[in-house]
Amino acid sequence: MTVRQWSQQATERMAAAGPQLQTDSPRVDADLLLMFVLGKTRTWLFSHDDVLLSVEQQQQAEQLLERRLRGEPVAYLTGTRGFWTLELEVSPATLIPRPDTETLVEWALELSLPPLARVLDLGTGTGAIALALASEQPSWQVSGVDLSAEAVELARRNAVRNDLGHVRFATSSWFSDVSGQFDLLVSNPPYIDPTDPHLLRGDVAHEPRSALVANDAGLADLFEIIDTAPLFLRADGWLLLEHGYDQADAVKARLTERGFANVMTRHDLGGNPRISGGRWPHRLLA
Repeated sequence: MTVRQWSQQATERMAAAGPQLQTDSPRVDADLLLMFVLGKTRTWLFSHDDVLLSVEQQQQAEQLLERRLRGEPVAYLTGTRGFWTLELEVSPATLIPRPDTETLVEWALELSLPPLARVLDLGTGTGAIALALASEQPSWQVSGVDLSAEAVELARRNAVRNDLGHVRFATSSWFSDVSGQFDLLVSNPPYIDPTDPHLLRGDVAHEPRSALVANDAGLADLFEIIDTAPLFLRADGWLLLEHGYDQADAVKARLTERGFANVMTRHDLGGNPRISGGRWPHRLLA
């Protein structure tokens, strides 16, 4: 079977799997599995689609396809996921970085922060946000924390993998083991309601619930971060938070009640309100 033939039949099988697979593009999934098996780029696949797969390559690709058809995320099957300009190692211990989160990175990079700004990523997971920011602003003092020691070790490996070893990662339950003040706090915390049926479908069904679910209709962790953040923000420091598509009003209201200024929301790639934040204007700790 050639590269083209395998990709076509894999695409057809994933397309026929129906909505329970929840893939945005069966063809992209098929190509990513082949790229992993062959150790080649997508450009190579397009220009060498008549190359015959060896028996071993076809067997490995078929095994991965069967697991994908059972719903396992491509990122967990290949062990990597691209985010921003980085290639990140992923594992079932962390969320899979998603393009919508790049909206938070874009906003953060637009802020007028000091040249040596202190930046903290809360619930860093793979380290995606922290490392993306550090890659664009080498002078920023970027760090990340996560409750999961396994996630912290993964983030550290990703820092080395992307030549960003100066970014520091540590274990902490939100601010519990954090000290000092920061010019920017960022977070993609758990924000899904525990009763949300989407938890049973697609990639989300395989990701760690501790990184997905929060009490109080998904708002508990968001509100905890908002309420505590001023203790760790310098005057005119910013807090940027990713949240659910239907949570922007609640998050903005909480930010305003807590005393943040310039409270606003950015929309994700699908046009949904996804990132909300504000500036801490006070010079005294609240």
